[in-house]
Amino acid sequence: MRHFLTLVRREIRLALTGGGIWLPVIFYLAVATLFPFVTGPDKMLLARTGGGILWIAALLSTILPIERLILPDRQSGMLDQLAIRGWSEEVVATVKIVGQLVAFAMPLLLASIIASALIGLPETKVLTLLTGLAIAMPALSGLSVTISALTAGLNGASALGGLLLVPLAVPILIFGAGTLSDTPGNAMQLLAATSIVIAVLSPFAAGAALRAGRS
Repeated sequence: MRHFLTLVRREIRLALTGGGIWLPVIFYLAVATLFPFVTGPDKMLLARTGGGILWIAALLSTILPIERLILPDRQSGMLDQLAIRGWSEEVVATVKIVGQLVAFAMPLLLASIIASALIGLPETKVLTLLTGLAIAMPALSGLSVTISALTAGLNGASALGGLLLVPLAVPILIFGAGTLSDTPGNAMQLLAATSIVIAVLSPFAAGAALRAGRS
């Protein structure tokens, strides 16, 4: 357990010092800043559409650090060293997912408060947005690590990662945006269920991709 936490702390440190987290956050805030210029000063329109735009921005933000999640450790031999020491690919993938989750979730949630103000999201929906994003973060982190493992070393990994991530994340986007509608129904419960399923399956999918990359 101690070694697991050590590797998680390493992932967090690399994410914070290598710029892998701040670029997605800046992109997220840039979308929130520019969107009102596109729609104009119509506050009712911004209130109706702003939440969906923030969900799309959050989804696209997870694509930006994909190239740095797996490839540097593969090139440096870190993954081979962990395999020699008996670490299974699934455990390594779990370390990556947990590190990405801790490093990415908190800055994005804090940025969401600023983004909500920039985009004019009603105060009554800000807490719903934050809750939905917090629920979706494990799934988004799991998907980003899985796709990073699948595309590591390929030319145009970020573009290919985007093509893979967006279809897989569509249910999260639909249910997440649905929580902000005037009649959300059970969108939050469906979002939570989808996030749990993806988060549970991601270490196995990413582990299989890491194993295939080593063979």
